[in-house]
Amino acid sequence: MTTLDKNQIKYRLARPSDALCLSVLFRQVYMHNYAIEGISADFSRFIVQQFAVDKIEQKIQNTPNCMLVAEYKNNLAGVAEIEYNKKCPVGDLVAPELNKLYVLECFTGLGVGHQLLDNVEQQLQQQGHAELWLWVYAINDRAIRFYERKNYQWIGNAFFELEGVNYENKVMHKNLTTASKLLPHDQTSLKNR
Repeated sequence: MTTLDKNQIKYRLARPSDALCLSVLFRQVYMHNYAIEGISADFSRFIVQQFAVDKIEQKIQNTPNCMLVAEYKNNLAGVAEIEYNKKCPVGDLVAPELNKLYVLECFTGLGVGHQLLDNVEQQLQQQGHAELWLWVYAINDRAIRFYERKNYQWIGNAFFELEGVNYENKVMHKNLTTASKLLPHDQTSLKNR
């Protein structure tokens, strides 16, 4: 088994040229976490549409700072995606949403998710945002514990509907103004820790 050197992991904003690799990364992590009862035709259609290369490329072109990636030896290992001004399904909050925080399984435990989330929070603070919210699959205990360690608070539950099937999610929130202040960084080359 090869040991990965976490000192070689770099963080940066996503580029349109990353769209193909992001499409594969999104699909792989999504299937690993959500295809717990196998892969149905409905599930497959959703994945192919949701993670289409052209859709990802267009999103990056339209909102250049919406995705941050972790790179290992010039290969993508993880990604965080922000959606700005999103209506939270719990309460009346409209704020940035951490839409995705995906890390390839072989990179878990190396701090990739922590660093991506820290970079997202830092970027949002620098842009003047005071809050960040997310939803996480209610049975994904590992992810829930991760967000709790990062000081996210559970504010309620909401359902994600996929082809007539409802999936329960925990909605979590963090006030960024009370978060610890991070060092400034260059937005094109995110800080490595």
